[in-house]
Amino acid sequence: MGGDSLEIATFGGGCFWCTEAVFRELRGVVNVTCGYAGGATVNPTYEEVCSGGSGHVEVIQIEFAPEEISYDVLMRVFFLTHDPTTLNRQGADVGEQYRSVVFFHNDAQREAAAQLIAELDAAGDYASPIVTAVELAPTFHRAESIHQDYFARNPNQGYCCAVIPPKLQKLRAKYADRLKG
Repeated sequence: MGGDSLEIATFGGGCFWCTEAVFRELRGVVNVTCGYAGGATVNPTYEEVCSGGSGHVEVIQIEFAPEEISYDVLMRVFFLTHDPTTLNRQGADVGEQYRSVVFFHNDAQREAAAQLIAELDAAGDYASPIVTAVELAPTFHRAESIHQDYFARNPNQGYCCAVIPPKLQKLRAKYADRLKG
């Protein structure tokens, strides 16, 4: 994998500890960074974002090798492993900071996201319509170090034990052939 060929995807699908844990397992994903996007605060803190008043969303920024994993597959994993039908909510996590959003980095990503959402809605895979926003990627702010690779470092933390394993089970059941060895 040459560094020049890497692309970036940015998704918000609830708590970034959860989404990071899922995408770290995929072959072709080189790096996953937890962070914040979409608000006006420069260098927001976790506390500011969690308060719900900063306008930021907890997101992950994925560096991936498109010759190994496509943007389409990344989006399909994203939609499989969170609930894209709840506005500003993922389970017990409530607020705009947990909204479902695809932040696109180019027109191809924007078109791919809109097309996949239309496809999933038309297929009736969800009981309610998808409310995932598709927006131009704003400035990405890297989250504090304590939030990076959180699940791997804290697998027995209560929230992690309750919320992340079901997401990983969905991933492993549907995308076993795409997992890192």
